[in-house]
Amino acid sequence: MQADKALVRMMPLRLAVLVQDLEFGGTQRYAVNLLQHLDRDLFAAELWVCRRGYDMLPTAERAGIRTTYLSRSSWVGPRALSVLAWKLLRERPQILYTLTVVPNIWGRLIGAGTRVPILISGYRSLRPNQHDRWLWRLSDRIVCNAAASRDELVKSLGVDPRRVSHIPNGVDVNALKPAHGSPSPPLVVSVGRLVEEKDPLTLLESYRLAAAAVPEASFVLIGDGYLRAQAEEFIRDKKLASRIKLLQGTDGVYEHLTRAWVFALASRSESSPNVVIEAMAAGLPVVGTSVGGIPELVDHGKTGLLIEPGNPVRFAEALVSLLKDEPRRTAMGQMAREKVLQRYSIEAMVRETEKVFLEAASEALSRGRLRSARIGH
Repeated sequence: MQADKALVRMMPLRLAVLVQDLEFGGTQRYAVNLLQHLDRDLFAAELWVCRRGYDMLPTAERAGIRTTYLSRSSWVGPRALSVLAWKLLRERPQILYTLTVVPNIWGRLIGAGTRVPILISGYRSLRPNQHDRWLWRLSDRIVCNAAASRDELVKSLGVDPRRVSHIPNGVDVNALKPAHGSPSPPLVVSVGRLVEEKDPLTLLESYRLAAAAVPEASFVLIGDGYLRAQAEEFIRDKKLASRIKLLQGTDGVYEHLTRAWVFALASRSESSPNVVIEAMAAGLPVVGTSVGGIPELVDHGKTGLLIEPGNPVRFAEALVSLLKDEPRRTAMGQMAREKVLQRYSIEAMVRETEKVFLEAASEALSRGRLRSARIGH
């Protein structure tokens, strides 16, 4: 208890959250949500960004989050890493929380080299190449958003399970209330980066098949990424521009979710996609793939339908079955929202994350590693 009293006297603890960029994405949204809702009496927090990417900067600024870019380059190079080391040495945060692959690698290495008292790593992909077999020992704690990710760390990479915490994502359930009034025309929405692990080309083939079966339905895919040109070519070659819309990534996905009938995600690899929880909060049944942490979110046959990855025919059949069955679709959507209300609020996510930070801080203090520090001055 003496350590706890000493910790209270040091509050608010200085926290730096390190992300690669602020492009549209689930991790970026998670970081902004976390910093917006942290208890300011416990933590004085900043957001440090390794490279350019400004999509979510306005959202961070509106939330009053102090944000610093380490470089304006298109990649995380020597300048960003040298600025990171300089800031850690000059401003001395007490906790460094790294998110995504590049920050997890270099943040831990540079953080350990500059003697940051507490290093927390966020693990938000199922199998990212961030050298955890060797680097996990630098992390005081590792936070996973899916049990599947936690198991991958412990069983496959040999991480000490005492250092790993599973904290599910959280969403603003009040901002994602289901739409009321006259139903919109049949609409299927998907949100995700246009990259291989999200498998947008399989999704588009599923859309094509479902569009033939439900002529009155339309389909939307929202996202950016290196497969955009191939996705555009698919839509153009199949003459589906009137049925399938490919939209740029945006932080305004809520309006699309509230108009949709079904949410779709055809990923080949996932941890715990935040957008699935958002869709469920909006009262949508989910057609997803049975990979990673998605089955932790979607109860097959109750809150949605799960299909093996890479099978556009079965995926399309699942979409069509829900589009054509209003009672089943409505019941699934209601159960999906109830599940989110019970398990996936932002408040619960933030409080559990604060608990991990404080436990790590208490341990660091007892070992003489934690000291007074400041950032942002």
